[in-house]
Amino acid sequence: MSLETLYPSPAFKEFLPIEYKDLVEHGPYHNRGGKDRQTIKVTDMGKFKEVIEEHPMCAGCAMTLFIRLVYIGMPNPEHTIVVGTAGCGRLAISQASVPFIYGNYGDTNAVASGLKRGLENRFPNQKKDVIVMAGDGGLIDIGFQGMMHSWFRKEKFTTIMLDNEVYGNTGGQESGMSNKGKVLKMAPRGKFGDKVDAMGLAKVAGVDYICRLAPTNPARVARTARRAIMVAREIGHSYIQAYTSCNIEYSIPTPDVMKDAFEVEKDRYGFEEIISPRAKEYLDEIEKKAKKKKSDK
Repeated sequence: MSLETLYPSPAFKEFLPIEYKDLVEHGPYHNRGGKDRQTIKVTDMGKFKEVIEEHPMCAGCAMTLFIRLVYIGMPNPEHTIVVGTAGCGRLAISQASVPFIYGNYGDTNAVASGLKRGLENRFPNQKKDVIVMAGDGGLIDIGFQGMMHSWFRKEKFTTIMLDNEVYGNTGGQESGMSNKGKVLKMAPRGKFGDKVDAMGLAKVAGVDYICRLAPTNPARVARTARRAIMVAREIGHSYIQAYTSCNIEYSIPTPDVMKDAFEVEKDRYGFEEIISPRAKEYLDEIEKKAKKKKSDK
C-alpha cells in the first residue's frame, strides 16, 4: 500500500457525502494554505463548514464552546486523530468530523503514545497530529500514571485537560482538580485537599509547551491549540489546561456561563504560557514565516 495520503478521484466527486464535500469546499479540510498558515479563522465562524456542528451537551456548556474552538484551531483536522475517554467532553468530540478513539479510563495517553509512533512509521511523508482531550477526572485522577509517563518520554502529541473541576458526567463527585473546601453533591463536607497543580507537574516533567486558559477569548483559544499542536509535531509534548465550567453541577445559570468564565479567569485561572527554549524558537520561526507569507500576498 502506498505511504502517501490517498485522495478521492475527481471523477467520483458527485458521489461523495455532502458533508465531506462541504468540509473540503467550504471548510477546513485541505484548506490551510500550507502547514505554517491558517486560513480558517475564529472571526469567520458562521461562514464556513465546521467539523463539529451538533452535539448532545447541556445548554450553555462552556466545554462545548472550548472544544469547538480547538477544532477550528487545528492546523490540519483532516490529518488529526483525537483520543478521549468517558466524560462529558466525549459527547461532543465524538460528533466531530475528525477520527475519535474512545479509550478506557486511564489509558488515553498510552493509546496516544502508540498511535503517534505508529502513524509516524506508516506515514513518514505526512504529519499526523494526535490529541488527547479528556476531563480532569480522566486525566489527573484516573489517567495520571499514563499522562505523566507520556510527559516524561516527551511523546509528540498534545494533551488537553477539559477542567470543569468536578465529575460532571457521573453525578458530581470531587476530582483532584476541584478546589479545596468546595461543596459538591457527592462531597457534602467539601473537598478535603488542595486543587492539584497540574501546571507545575507538567513543568517539572519537562513538557515543552504548557498553557492555562479559559474560553473567554475565542481567537486565543484557537491560537493556543494550534501552537500546542505544532510544538507536538516537531519538538515534544504539549499540554493545555482549560477551565470549562460545569453549569449543572455548579448551578451556574445558562446566561451567566461566560460571566463565570471571566470571573474565574480574573480570580485564579488567568492565561499563562510556559514554553521551553526549543519550542519558543520553533514557534517564532513558523509564525515569522506565516506573517511573511501574509504580507507577500
